[in-house]
Amino acid sequence: MPELSPRRRVLVLAICCMSLLIVSLDNTALNVALPSMQRDLHATTSGLQWTIDAYTLVLASLLMLAGSTADRIGRKRVFLTGLVIFTAGSVLCSLAPSLELLIVFRMIQAIGGSMLNPVAMSIITNTFTDARERARAIGVWGAVVGISMAAGPLVGGLLVQSVSWRAIFWVNLPVGLAALLLTFRFVPESRAPRARRPDPVGQLLVIALFGSLTYAIIEAPESGAGPVVPFAVLAVAALLALLWYEPRRAEPLIDLRFFRSAPFSGATVIAISAFAALGGFLFLSTLYLQNVRGLDALHAGLWMLPMAVPTFLCAPLSGRLVGSRGPRLPLLVAGAAMTASGVLFAVFEAETANATLVIGYVLFGIGFGFVNAPITNTAVSGMPRAQAGVAAAVASTSRQLGQTLGVAVVGAILASGIGSSPYRQTFVSAARPGWWILTGCGLAVLVLGLLSSGHWARRTAARTAESLAAAEARQAVEPVSERA
Repeated sequence: MPELSPRRRVLVLAICCMSLLIVSLDNTALNVALPSMQRDLHATTSGLQWTIDAYTLVLASLLMLAGSTADRIGRKRVFLTGLVIFTAGSVLCSLAPSLELLIVFRMIQAIGGSMLNPVAMSIITNTFTDARERARAIGVWGAVVGISMAAGPLVGGLLVQSVSWRAIFWVNLPVGLAALLLTFRFVPESRAPRARRPDPVGQLLVIALFGSLTYAIIEAPESGAGPVVPFAVLAVAALLALLWYEPRRAEPLIDLRFFRSAPFSGATVIAISAFAALGGFLFLSTLYLQNVRGLDALHAGLWMLPMAVPTFLCAPLSGRLVGSRGPRLPLLVAGAAMTASGVLFAVFEAETANATLVIGYVLFGIGFGFVNAPITNTAVSGMPRAQAGVAAAVASTSRQLGQTLGVAVVGAILASGIGSSPYRQTFVSAARPGWWILTGCGLAVLVLGLLSSGHWARRTAARTAESLAAAEARQAVEPVSERA
């Protein structure tokens, strides 16, 4: 990528953030619309889970493929393709006549979405080469998540209240078209110095692993253990096959050597934990506010502001702290705040009183605001720039996998706890195990943030970076015919 002027770099960052905005806004706004969709489309709890998880599942399955493909054929080209598919998928979602077709169109949306965030992060990484500048840029990137969390529930609630839930998908059209035109005009093309070969077997194993695992979790409460056992077995088999097959490829879809770095491995698990907490938190909160308290979509969105505003305020602060002091402090703050929020709901039933509900939302917002920047920065720091797309895609995959599992697990627990009982009478008690799971996710962020940011962890990162750089240098001089 050619060296860009400071003004051009800022413009590239803004364009990349536009893609994050439409993807994040779509998810947060959709959560507020779940009860309205449930009524219009006659959906069950598992049906609501699939409207979210069909998207995040496809996204998680294809992110690494999109990242490596962008490194190979051109990041701008893949980014533009993603914008077109995501925008078209949004239009289809707004026209869906049934729950089944909505789920299919959400999967089309996700195909486009998989080409946006990891590729945009790779563009940012190759645009901002200075470590401090990159940390600040990632802080801005994290702030966009906060903006989407603040605006999503309000925009979604307003659209659902004044038009219908279908209008949520209309928002993506003007933003997507604007991002498409600006990318075409201002974002330079870039690719890795040496093309990486596709890994179709690894890609199929990832899809089998994520898909069968999610299906088994979501459908278990309604179908029982018997029908989902084959899918659980398939998930285990796919995982074992992936661990056996990928190290034997010279250019794997998932380079397992990345995980020799303790910070990278820690960031991956932290991402899964934090976004599982986010997915479960939004799912429980939306259903409680509208189906138990009886609020309309707009007022439910207003109630989520105490969570969204701290996320928006803390994300850029976290980025600056990562740039100046490293990832440890933001991760510890994030883990402590998310754990405290979970305990407040699990032990003290915070949702039953306005004051404790607000405090729980504020704590979770602070925690989630601090956690995003250190995850992203750790994922790409120390990795060869030629593999920036793959490293960023692993981090993005971890986020989406976490959100998928959070909605699947918490939704399954809620569905089994409520059963055929009256919804309003049993929701609080049925949701308590879910809140304990979210507490565990916050505790995982706290402990892993401490373990993965010390001197030992940094030494493993340095050794991993040296090993990867040496391997890249060896493969660069090998004839193509000798590669696996």
